[in-house]
Amino acid sequence: MSPDQIRHLLKRRRAVLDADLSRLTAPPNETASVSFGKRVGDGTTEAVERLSTTAAARSISASIAEIDRAIGRLDDGTYGTCEECGVVIPAARLEFRPAANRCVTCVP
Repeated sequence: MSPDQIRHLLKRRRAVLDADLSRLTAPPNETASVSFGKRVGDGTTEAVERLSTTAAARSISASIAEIDRAIGRLDDGTYGTCEECGVVIPAARLEFRPAANRCVTCVP
């Protein structure tokens, strides 16, 4: 895949994630009641749903940051090189995960 194709793929993925993040971080419905109580009800359900939404939003934000770093590496010519050990990241890994910044050996 050429650098332009990779950049296009990363930007498309980022746009999808941006839309998902906007949806997840939209203000709650005015009629929503968020509370934790002894009884399971609409408020408790809404509160648990908001906790799940917060976790998803954090994950999406981390993915967006990873994509932004990959685009930066494309710009500076270091894309495809492991940030930990400096070896070339195999094409199969980059094809599977275009925003990867580490080889499989260096992934924690």
